[in-house]
Amino acid sequence: MATYYETMYILRPDLIDEQVEQNISKYENLLKENGAENLQIQNRGKRRLAYEINKHRDGVYVQMNYTANGDAIAPMERAMRLSEEVIRYLTIKQKQQTVEQETPTEEVSIAAIAQER
Repeated sequence: MATYYETMYILRPDLIDEQVEQNISKYENLLKENGAENLQIQNRGKRRLAYEINKHRDGVYVQMNYTANGDAIAPMERAMRLSEEVIRYLTIKQKQQTVEQETPTEEVSIAAIAQER
């Protein structure tokens, strides 16, 4: 059964745009080779870090949302760990959410409160 995951990683700020795109496609291909589906990638751009990492104050943030089996994540994280371009990464398991669950209507909320009383 496929699970929903989100991986956020930070690339070094001194990389040029071409190198950033190469890294994004590298990790995208790694996931696809290992059976990931519904891959959505967002390049969040260069941002200030909350604290200094390896003497870098900025980083290029990239977010990937996808469905995959658990064994698809280990090869990608290993490649990130060995890469000098990636300064941080984090993968989390997410619950599946539909649009209806994310934005409940005001009428449903009022009806639920009225039933509780």
